[in-house]
Amino acid sequence: MAVTTTDVANDTPQVIETEIAVVGAGLTGLAAACALSQQGSDVVLAAPDVAGAGDTRSSALLPPSVQLFENLGIWSTCAASSAPLRGVRILDDGGGLLRAPEVLFHAHDIGRQDLGANVPNPALSRALRAKVTVALNLRRLPTAAVTTVEPRAGDVELRLAEGGRVRAALVVAADGRHSLARAAAAIPVSTWNYPQVAIATSITHTRPHDGITSELQRRPGPLTTVPLPGLQSAVVWVEAPSEAARLATLAEDDFKAELETRLQGLLGTIEAVGPRARFPLSGLSAARMAQARIALVGEAAHVIPPIGAQGLNLGLRDVAALADCVAEARAAGRDPGSTETLGAYVAARALDVQSRALMVDLLNRSLISDFDPVQALRGLGLHLLAGSGWLRRLAMHSGAGAPGALPRLMRPRP
Repeated sequence: MAVTTTDVANDTPQVIETEIAVVGAGLTGLAAACALSQQGSDVVLAAPDVAGAGDTRSSALLPPSVQLFENLGIWSTCAASSAPLRGVRILDDGGGLLRAPEVLFHAHDIGRQDLGANVPNPALSRALRAKVTVALNLRRLPTAAVTTVEPRAGDVELRLAEGGRVRAALVVAADGRHSLARAAAAIPVSTWNYPQVAIATSITHTRPHDGITSELQRRPGPLTTVPLPGLQSAVVWVEAPSEAARLATLAEDDFKAELETRLQGLLGTIEAVGPRARFPLSGLSAARMAQARIALVGEAAHVIPPIGAQGLNLGLRDVAALADCVAEARAAGRDPGSTETLGAYVAARALDVQSRALMVDLLNRSLISDFDPVQALRGLGLHLLAGSGWLRRLAMHSGAGAPGALPRLMRPRP
């Protein structure tokens, strides 16, 4: 990495030249910086430090994502805060005339001990940030807010709030749904809103969860509990905006009582509730995953409702696929930001991103639809899954993996 230091006498701003710059220090941005530096690229992470301590959410990591963190050397740091996911229980609580039977997807049905692990976002953020501080080939600019992104013929120039600049052959846009880097690449997006708000919190309860995620499919949206260590679970409770606002402001005892009623005794008595936060549900889809030396990952490329543990996992597959494409370009002596490299990344991600986004969108819309035939089809689907072990196994393999071969960082090492 070549660095031109600040010339104080001439008031010349610092210019950092690097192979790859990552913009954004959320979970996906931190993972991208670690993954790309580990495979040999010189990387600059240009984003203010985001500790994530106030995040009330957790991330249900599918097996390929857990493997990614193992291969990056950080899983041991956050494993103690995680809980294994042994299975997923789906309950039809839509209030229809024909209630579908409970469907249980269990890991042992496909010969696995678990279907991944659930980790509080602050623990995952701490583990990634710790890795960033010791990773080779990686320089962190923790106070660097990017104000301008300028794609050029041979590189991309980032201008920083404090006056410095970063020039990179490839920029990774991990700066979220309002991505400055995506806008600079002139990549159009489609956005939409759902008439729903999610309440994210955690609870302590008296009945063991046995490692089972429970999703009550309700007309306002899903109510999902996800295991945490011991007698704790993460909760994502989706409601209409007015109802979510009411629930979020209830006293703790009143909130506990309402949640116990909605959960119908699944977790016994709720003894404590953690901080609550509200997140309006929306969707976003970028027209392309890359352009003009800028590659999109995570919510800069796609935003989907919190159903089926697809959100962060989809972004992590972006990261691992991009690392593969960059590694292949470097091995062939090609420019990592070239049209050929970015074309390979776009092709690698298209089917996975489009199919998962469509699946989650259709499922969410089927829950909130007032059209009786749609509700009947959803119920029929649950009946078929409940009655067919083959269909359940197919659904588990599909949900836990990705179309085609997994990227190298998501495969067990030999």
